[in-house]
Amino acid sequence: MTWRSLICSSWLALAAALPTHAAAVTGQVELTNSQDPAVHKRKDYSGVVIWLEPVDRTVPIPSGVHARMEQRDKHFVPHVVAIPTGGTVDFPNLDPIFHNAFSTFAGQPFDLGLYQPITTKSVTFRRPGIVRVFCQIHSTMSAIVAVVPTPWYVVTLESGKFTINNVPAGDYQLRLYHERAVQENIRFLEQRITVPEGGLALPLISISETGYVPQPHLNKYGKPYAPDGGTYKGGGQ
Repeated sequence: MTWRSLICSSWLALAAALPTHAAAVTGQVELTNSQDPAVHKRKDYSGVVIWLEPVDRTVPIPSGVHARMEQRDKHFVPHVVAIPTGGTVDFPNLDPIFHNAFSTFAGQPFDLGLYQPITTKSVTFRRPGIVRVFCQIHSTMSAIVAVVPTPWYVVTLESGKFTINNVPAGDYQLRLYHERAVQENIRFLEQRITVPEGGLALPLISISETGYVPQPHLNKYGKPYAPDGGTYKGGGQ
């Protein structure tokens, strides 16, 4: 059985276990007080993770879900992906040089080791949390994997618009994550919502980046990056 058929089977099993009345939750996000040129010059509101956690009930999480985060032009693309607990992220190296994706954060530490161009390695994330991903060779490479305990989630587009499909009617806790928002600002926006059978259009969600201070990260050994940018010279920089 292929992984595609496994995903299909998982979603069919999930659908059978959920209430029959399901609709869409839609909305739009804007980012304010940002120092990022992509935001204040191009109105790029992408990369905000939004998910719905059911209140007072549990739901099965689909298994076999895959997301793809490419290493391309010394960047992780896309910069933010979201998956349900138990999902897998594939990290193909599409550059003509070596990479070493890793994370030392509590969401789920991992180290894929050094691997060559046009190869892929994968990580399965078995507990919810925010995983910050870096490259051991290239200090400027960073990304986010948001592992959420629900099948209802989305990452915003550049316009800030989003749609979460197939949400059964009921009560949910609306959760948010944005890389450049301090936790106090996010908690203020999170709220309990009720999704009717016809779906729900949320009001504009305005996320302030006030108070965000970027912090340099360390390499996988907990040390500053070398000035030349890498510990491996054989595959190019």
